[in-house]
Amino acid sequence: MRKVLIAALLTCFVAAGYGCAANKAQQGATVGGLAGATIGALTFKNKLLGAAVGAGVGTLVGYIAGNEWDKRDEAEVQKTLETGRSDEPHTWTNPDTGASYAATPTPPYMSENKVYRDVYIKDQKDGDTIMAKAWRDDKGVWHLKQ
Repeated sequence: MRKVLIAALLTCFVAAGYGCAANKAQQGATVGGLAGATIGALTFKNKLLGAAVGAGVGTLVGYIAGNEWDKRDEAEVQKTLETGRSDEPHTWTNPDTGASYAATPTPPYMSENKVYRDVYIKDQKDGDTIMAKAWRDDKGVWHLKQ
């Protein structure tokens, strides 16, 4: 009974932490860390040591996986900002996560001696849209800032 209660509490923490994370790398680290702590606590004889080792390994693995997903989506946003037509959405589906997005760039403008574009990124599943500003450096790389 105690193991079930611990697992239920950790599941609640995972859900709360996942919702608060800003990007997929942080979400992956949160889920991986809490899942690893749960598995470690339930499988090691020394529960505290098992939770600590599991949390460390799970956080690292979750962060790496989430960061790779972010890189794929970031590459699509980069492509949209560099070659996308203003006010026309560019859509893609991340093959690793199955998540679908639509990025719509605005016309470029100058500010602070830099070229800027705003971009609206919509999560096709839940309909959430974020607006980000992006500026282009001398090497042609776009940098998002919210």
